Amino acid sequence: MRAHDASVASVPAPALRAFGERFHGRLISPADEGYDEARSIWNGAIDRRPGLVARCADASDVRTAVRFAREHDLRMSVRSGGHGVGGLALCDDGLVVDLSALKGVRVDEGNRVAEVGAGVNLGELDRATQAFGLAVPAGIVTHTGVAGLTLGGGIGWLTRKHGLSVDNLVGADVVTADGELVAASEHDHPDLFWGLRGGGGNFGVVTSFRFRAHPIGPTVLAGPMLFALERGPEVMETYRGWAAEAPEELTTVLNVRRAPAAPWIPEPLHGVPTWMVVACWCGPIETGEAVIAPIRGLRPMLDLCAPKPFVEHQAMFDGAVTPGWHYYWKSVELDELTEPAVAAIVDHTERITSPRSYAVAFQLGGAMSRVGEMDTAYAGRSPAFDVNINGVWLPEEAEGAPDHVAWTRSLFGELEPMARGVYVNFLGDEGADRVRAAYGAEKYERLAELKARWDPTNLLRSNQNIAPAG
Repeated sequence: MRAHDASVASVPAPALRAFGERFHGRLISPADEGYDEARSIWNGAIDRRPGLVARCADASDVRTAVRFAREHDLRMSVRSGGHGVGGLALCDDGLVVDLSALKGVRVDEGNRVAEVGAGVNLGELDRATQAFGLAVPAGIVTHTGVAGLTLGGGIGWLTRKHGLSVDNLVGADVVTADGELVAASEHDHPDLFWGLRGGGGNFGVVTSFRFRAHPIGPTVLAGPMLFALERGPEVMETYRGWAAEAPEELTTVLNVRRAPAAPWIPEPLHGVPTWMVVACWCGPIETGEAVIAPIRGLRPMLDLCAPKPFVEHQAMFDGAVTPGWHYYWKSVELDELTEPAVAAIVDHTERITSPRSYAVAFQLGGAMSRVGEMDTAYAGRSPAFDVNINGVWLPEEAEGAPDHVAWTRSLFGELEPMARGVYVNFLGDEGADRVRAAYGAEKYERLAELKARWDPTNLLRSNQNIAPAG
């Protein structure tokens, strides 16, 4: 198996010039203006220096870049939105295949299908589809890239009603590790299509996606209801039964943190430790008001759950995950939020080390749980909650990083014994054992065999990597 660990500096100058002549986009080297911007990603804690960034103009450029990396045995990574917390979109000294310029969303309103370029982010996707009263199930932060989110699964506000992003993927154009452009769907290369739906970027570089879209909004009943942190156990006593019986039009996210200095939060509450129940109801508004009533009846200190445009709700928490801040994540999937789990979250929030850190629990189930566990590469159809523990601090607060990392690991240490697994999109750069834990032994073995067919030399390995079988 080839290592693919050569640096761009080892490529002879004539070969680099020939690559540049074949490439239609922009090649950005360390000596070029804009290099630091080209190597910046969402997680400001990641500081890697690629040898060359190849900002592709089209799928042909992607083929050219992949073939160049393969020919010269280069270390290579793929960047679309650059939102992965582990920073695997970048590689030191090697070639970054940058898809961020592959923009464009084409909506087929009659067939309810959206064709989406690999450089599109969720905000761009939502604006394009909502113009037709449609939406593709995706995440909860508008500057997240569609590509990385989808290839790992895609949890968001529409998950319980319409499934994961991968459950709504109907086709993709993929540049393989050999540099060939192929179409993948249930009918074309179905094995590859299976792997793309949850297997990350291990099997090819997707240049465009085709999704089913669903009638949504444009108005939804959505927003947070804030309770004092110490009321967390009391709120959860009502929440557990309510959430378990809630119609699938409702998805909730629990956010436990000090209230941020966001424009939608009154100034007296800034910094106050809170337990938030954030709801998104995508059905008829009057029906949703009745569904929300049991939590609203607990008398939150701030109730911002109200009818609003879906695109407005999608952007509500963007400021809490600002690009360029420093992030360290740990994550677990749980069958339930038990009293010990709630107690651990409350305890750690009381002694939080950064006012920007938080724990967030995504309610799962519904439509996503009715897809067979082996029907897609995505793993984790049965857990009820996905808990993400996010250590967050500003670049100028880097001296406090060890404390913030330790806080994150401490809460993770208390929740991990209760865990069922981990969502691959919430993994940092945590190594092979955690990747195996994300998929489980049976599915990982099937993925490794698929990897051996589509990328036997592991060229595509700057990701949550699945090593080729054999």
